[in-house]
Amino acid sequence: MRAARLIRMALLVQSSPGLTGAALARELEVSERTVIRDAQALQEAGVPIRSELGRGGGYHLAPGYRTRLTTLHPTEAETLFLSGLPTALRDLGLAGAADAARLKLSATLIPSVRAAAESSTRRFLLDAPAWFREPSAPELLPELARAVWSDHTVELTYARPDRATVTRLLEPYGLVLKAGVWYVVGRVPDRDGAWRTYRVDRVRATAAGEPFARDPAFDLAAHWEAGAAEFARAMMRATVTLRTTEAGLRRVRAVADPAGLAAATGPDEDGLVTVELPVESEEVAFGQLVSLGAAVEVVAPAGLRARFREHAQALIELYQR
Repeated sequence: MRAARLIRMALLVQSSPGLTGAALARELEVSERTVIRDAQALQEAGVPIRSELGRGGGYHLAPGYRTRLTTLHPTEAETLFLSGLPTALRDLGLAGAADAARLKLSATLIPSVRAAAESSTRRFLLDAPAWFREPSAPELLPELARAVWSDHTVELTYARPDRATVTRLLEPYGLVLKAGVWYVVGRVPDRDGAWRTYRVDRVRATAAGEPFARDPAFDLAAHWEAGAAEFARAMMRATVTLRTTEAGLRRVRAVADPAGLAAATGPDEDGLVTVELPVESEEVAFGQLVSLGAAVEVVAPAGLRARFREHAQALIELYQR
């Protein structure tokens, strides 16, 4: 266990000279005191690692030194060959480059490790899109990907869920594929540098802008994890009151976001429970709940209830012909 950590520490310092003890402690998930002891152990093993104080300090390897601890373990090679969704790479226009990279990597591996890596691709497939949805890349995704790679601002024309269109100047920091849907994460300089997340399939137009200075401390994975829950809550702009049975409530959880369901009250004398369901919009709520038929009654808002009544009347007229 410690040997693997020492190897990782040496590789981290080689790839990112100047990492502080605190930064290494976070990466290695140990204390700063352990980092000091590990640095001493590396020195005793002949790895010329040193710690420097002051501006531009941190941990460094001796100039010109390159560790030879880069041989891949079979498990590491297996993991590396799995680290990419084929559909995502295709959407970004990187499928050819990824195939070429895998071929080059495979050619450098010793036979036993190569066999382990190739075996993983025959055993595991990561398929991100949901069932019954034809995966399709948003038309403007490649343009946004180029802006992300080159650190250029883009002017987005964006259609909100209420169908109002807005224009935003965005510093695009990253792209995220979540449940088959692409999102672009970035900072809006015109709004005091506020961070925003936009669905790429709602971007109607883009215009390339000027280069921007990217914050080197930005961590896309950490930002997404911290903001995902808040982003989901922000999308829920309306609330629907439902009345249903316990069985119907289970069906609601199957078509809507179960995390947002408030605790059900009841049952009443008719055996029905009442529950509040946060939704993105009344339009989205209708699409989600209409498939449940008479298993669920919409109590409020009045406009959505009226829409279900009109829909039911239309069905009666259709089937009475």
